[in-house]
Amino acid sequence: MKLEYDIFDRPPANSAVTLALQQMLAILAATIAVPMVVGHGLTPAAAMFGAGVGTLVYQIMTRRKSPVFLGSSFSFVGAMTAAFSGGVSMSLGLLGVIIGTVFAGLVYVALAAIVKRTGVEWIGKVMPPVVIGPSVAVIGLSMAGNAISKMSTGDVMAISEGGELIPLAAENVAILCGVFTMVVTIICSVYGNRAIRLVPFLIGILAGYALSAVMTGLGYIFGIDVIKILDYSTLLDAIAPGGTISFRSFFCIPDFVFIKAIPGISEISPSYVVTILTAYIPVAFVGFAEHIADHKNLSTIIGRDLLKDPGLEKTLLGDGLGSMVGAFFGGCPNTTYGESIACVALTGNAATITTFYAALGCMLLSFVTPFVAFINSIPSCVMGGLCVILYGFIAVSGFKMIKNVNFDDNRNVFVISVILVVGIGGLTLKFGAVTITEVASALIFGVIVNLLVRR
Repeated sequence: MKLEYDIFDRPPANSAVTLALQQMLAILAATIAVPMVVGHGLTPAAAMFGAGVGTLVYQIMTRRKSPVFLGSSFSFVGAMTAAFSGGVSMSLGLLGVIIGTVFAGLVYVALAAIVKRTGVEWIGKVMPPVVIGPSVAVIGLSMAGNAISKMSTGDVMAISEGGELIPLAAENVAILCGVFTMVVTIICSVYGNRAIRLVPFLIGILAGYALSAVMTGLGYIFGIDVIKILDYSTLLDAIAPGGTISFRSFFCIPDFVFIKAIPGISEISPSYVVTILTAYIPVAFVGFAEHIADHKNLSTIIGRDLLKDPGLEKTLLGDGLGSMVGAFFGGCPNTTYGESIACVALTGNAATITTFYAALGCMLLSFVTPFVAFINSIPSCVMGGLCVILYGFIAVSGFKMIKNVNFDDNRNVFVISVILVVGIGGLTLKFGAVTITEVASALIFGVIVNLLVRR
């Protein structure tokens, strides 16, 4: 395609800022969604900072030859959740997500070294599309229950007779806000103009937030508890803690994960580390396949073969090291963003200087209290409506990888069948205190069956 700005072009200052803001908005919704979905002390502000610093590392490693933004990876949501399973403390869980991302990043570093020495032909033999495709689909489908649970819950809580906190809003009211978010996002993506199609998730979130705010306001005015969705207290407490406006009401340092994870060092055990390893490493191989697909797609868009220049080994190093550094601050493993690539395709802007500005913008916004407070106050049901689409997109992207697979060949059917049933069925393998997640189990079974039927 014809580009408005090529890799090393420098757009005029006003255009560069606008293009960077557009790039940032395109990736923002999904980047902040991951920590909001996982919870357990992960925050959107820290994830934004982590995505920004990770992108800078990627740009350095690729010598500014690839206009890609790194953002929070949805593929690792299951692995991140596994870090907090088994009743571990928040500090240990946060330490676990850092350790897990380091393991995943080291997989990328090792693969970069192997690719540089041997090429990429072996990848297609061990993990062909018939294995990777359904494994990616399992990542999305295994989280479907989480999306529906969030979409059915309001944020305003009441104390039950048993002393437990329960949502005040009726389930159907929460679902209405979630479905409204989902529908607006779809309409913007399908029927919106060029600018709107870049940020459908952001518009969907704003629309769902507005509806939940109106319903909550009416609930307080007319005393109708069942329509109180939005918890205003989180917004007010952040901007005016104790009812007082101060410097922190405008600027505040994000809750960086490495700070909150330090106490967890005293609780760590070998079995926990092995559990983290088995949760993260298989997903890293899935991310490796996505990495190749994303860079092939972007190469077509910008008319440059990124797998040759700067080279797959350098893009892998940038992705892996950027993910490690980003998780140190934000906890979320990063990945090359499809939204970023779509932004390049729709705007014709491949200038990496604007990607650099977008990364700095993300880092700076993470310190702005009103912005962060607004993000933290987005109701669960609104994010649930968004997650229905996001998780579905992950599943569909996996199925797209197998669109050219021959289903008349039973060998392919066996491999796909085993992966889907093992993954969606939730098979987890436990060896003492070590647990292999359903996604990891699905990929392991898929590789074994594929090698069995291919010999």
